[in-house]
Amino acid sequence: MKSTFIGLCIALFSSLEAQAATQVAYRTQDVDGIKIFYREAGNPANPTILLLHGFPSSSHMYRDLIPALMGKFHVIAPDYPGSGYSEVPEGVPFTPTFDGLADVMTRFLEKKGLTKFALYVQDFGGPVGFRIAAKHPDWISALVIQNANAYKEGLSAQLASDIKQLSVGINAETEQAMSQVLSPQGVQFMYKTGARNPEQLSPDAWMHDQDGLQSALNRKIQMGLLVDYHTNVEQYPAWHAYFRKSQPPTLIVWGKNDPLFIEAGAKAYLQDIKNAELHLLDSGHFALEEDSAEIASRVTSFIETRATLTR
Repeated sequence: MKSTFIGLCIALFSSLEAQAATQVAYRTQDVDGIKIFYREAGNPANPTILLLHGFPSSSHMYRDLIPALMGKFHVIAPDYPGSGYSEVPEGVPFTPTFDGLADVMTRFLEKKGLTKFALYVQDFGGPVGFRIAAKHPDWISALVIQNANAYKEGLSAQLASDIKQLSVGINAETEQAMSQVLSPQGVQFMYKTGARNPEQLSPDAWMHDQDGLQSALNRKIQMGLLVDYHTNVEQYPAWHAYFRKSQPPTLIVWGKNDPLFIEAGAKAYLQDIKNAELHLLDSGHFALEEDSAEIASRVTSFIETRATLTR
């Protein structure tokens, strides 16, 4: 009788554990006073995939990808300070630069005990993730790159000009330019331009982003990051050196109609990473909005066959 009861308890516990692994948890991690919100799903015993989001989005951009991956992987998607649901309380120091973001995300990973993972990056996720990878190459089991640029040839002419203009810092002229980028029209431009079926895009995506930008602190942080973007271009040679030396297994899934990070930027990775796998998608900057199922399938297949599958 006792053994039957124990057996039932074990079965119940296993059932609850399995159910938890198929649900997304919404959590917050204190990182030196900064409240980092993150989405977590899947069994922690499985290989980990870290999803680093782009601008002006948050972990919300991975809302469809996470459920498609969590059956086989442990998935973590944090919001940066100034994005999504993360909070920088008054009086807590944070410098809105890409070095600052990378430092906070590194501390987040250390607090979570994550030192081996596949790194998925999009847009701002590239500068943040590549800084982490270059300093901790042993942490990276694989790279998945989605419209995250690391080469000058990947910058559109307009974007290259804007980066140079903003590099002088925040003043009346640059603040006006950034206000246009952060406006509802600017946010929607990044989602709709290059999409093959703009009328099929869910407005939930850009409305979520626009809501986050209503915060004065978030807007200030985003402006700080925009004027700091030139430091990413300056980091390109260091990232190329990391790619050439470490040769991480790399999957590139790129919306080829991106008006910001153009197709040449996707192909440029092949210069430095041998055997990188490249797939150009008929979509724009936020290709997940149209092609999450295809991207999830390619990520799953790639990591299972090419990555070092240890947590």
